Amino acid sequence: MKFLVGLIIGLIIIPVGALVYFLTGSVPVATADQPMPFEKKVAKMALNARVAKEAPKTAGLQVNEANLVSGAQTYLMNCAVCHGLPGTEPSLISQGMFPQPPQLFKGKGVTDDPVGETYWKAANGIRLTGMPAFKKTLPDQDLWQVSLMLANADKLPASAQAILGPSPGQNPKQTSAH
Repeated sequence: MKFLVGLIIGLIIIPVGALVYFLTGSVPVATADQPMPFEKKVAKMALNARVAKEAPKTAGLQVNEANLVSGAQTYLMNCAVCHGLPGTEPSLISQGMFPQPPQLFKGKGVTDDPVGETYWKAANGIRLTGMPAFKKTLPDQDLWQVSLMLANADKLPASAQAILGPSPGQNPKQTSAH
């Protein structure tokens, strides 16, 4: 009997405690707040499982100069303000986000990710990260071109690199919104 009473009380106290935690404004919701325990781990596990389940296994377009150049143009217009450009520091916008968006031209970037994974993330977005879903606002071809360009970012033709380089007179250390 004591076990049953303890179980019922436990089943009531935990949800009520969680409700109080949320209603009293104790949940860290500002971008400057520290993440909750296990927040990053749980979010990453869920994202990886969903991407593995749904991401296309093959690219929807061929890798060629025209697609890489178009991908660079789309990236510059829609992605660079958050994800950066080669040889530049993160923008002020990206520095104010939580979690901070990955700088895709630093380190490995996404050149080691399967192109279908990058396509899925660009098409569907990532909840609670600031990463929007572009599948309703950009044509599918544009999403594939950006994904191909990023997957091949370490071996882009000069024509695509020229699009992604700092503009004349732009401070290469700090990117601005494009």
